[in-house]
Amino acid sequence: MNQVEICFSPDLIQHYELEGKTVVVVDIFRATSTMVAALANGVKRILPFADLESCRVMQDHGYRIAGERNGHTAPGFELGNSPVAFLNDAYAGIQLAMTTTNGTQAIEKSKGAAEILIGAFPNLQATVAYIQAQQKDVLIHCAGWKGRFNLEDSLYAGALVKSLESSHSADEDGALAMKSLFEREGHRLKEYLSQASHAKRLQNHGIEKDIEFCLTFDLYDLVVKVDQNGFLVSIRYSSTKF
Repeated sequence: MNQVEICFSPDLIQHYELEGKTVVVVDIFRATSTMVAALANGVKRILPFADLESCRVMQDHGYRIAGERNGHTAPGFELGNSPVAFLNDAYAGIQLAMTTTNGTQAIEKSKGAAEILIGAFPNLQATVAYIQAQQKDVLIHCAGWKGRFNLEDSLYAGALVKSLESSHSADEDGALAMKSLFEREGHRLKEYLSQASHAKRLQNHGIEKDIEFCLTFDLYDLVVKVDQNGFLVSIRYSSTKF
C-alpha cells in the first residue's frame, strides 16, 4: 500500500521527502479554491509566483494579474484571490499570473516532487481518483497561515486521507489525527470552520460567498496540476472512474 502524510505548514516542508511523491498543495481559504474555480471556468493556465513584483511584471507579457496579501487585493493588481470572481466563465480564455499570501509560497516550496496537484473541496473526488490511478506516495502540503497551522487546510487534508483509505495507508500522527477530525466534523464542515481564524478574517472582509464556495464539495470533475513548465493546468478526470 502507498503512504499518505501531511505537512501542516510550508515552514515544516524541509522535514519531508518530496522526491518520487505526489504533493497536493492546499490553501482552502482561498488560493487553491480560486485556482480550481478559474481553470474550471475557462482560464487557460495560471502561472504562480511567490512574490508580488515578479507577478506584477507579467502584465507586460499579456497576462491578467491576480495578487493577494493578508486577504486583500494587492495594490496595482487587477484581481485578488476570490474564487467567485471567476465563475460563469468571467475570465475564460485568459492567461493568469497569480501570487497569494500563503498558497503560491507552498507551491514554490513543493518543487522537487514527482508531481504537484492543487487541492480543493470543489474537485476533491476527481483528485482522489487521479491519485489512486498514479499509485504514488502522497504528501499533503497545507499552506497554513504565515507559517502556522490552520483548521481549513488541515481538515481538507483529513478528508483526502479518509477518501484515500482504500489505497493509501496513513501511519503518521498528523494524518491519523486529521482523518479522525474529519470523520467527526466533516458532516458539519461549514459550521465547524466558521470558528477558524482565517474564516473570521474573511467574514470581516464581507466575502461570505467565497467561503461558501470554498467549502462546497465536488462541483468539478477536473484535476489541477503543475505542468513541466510550471503552469497550473486542468485536466478533465471523472471522479466515478474508481
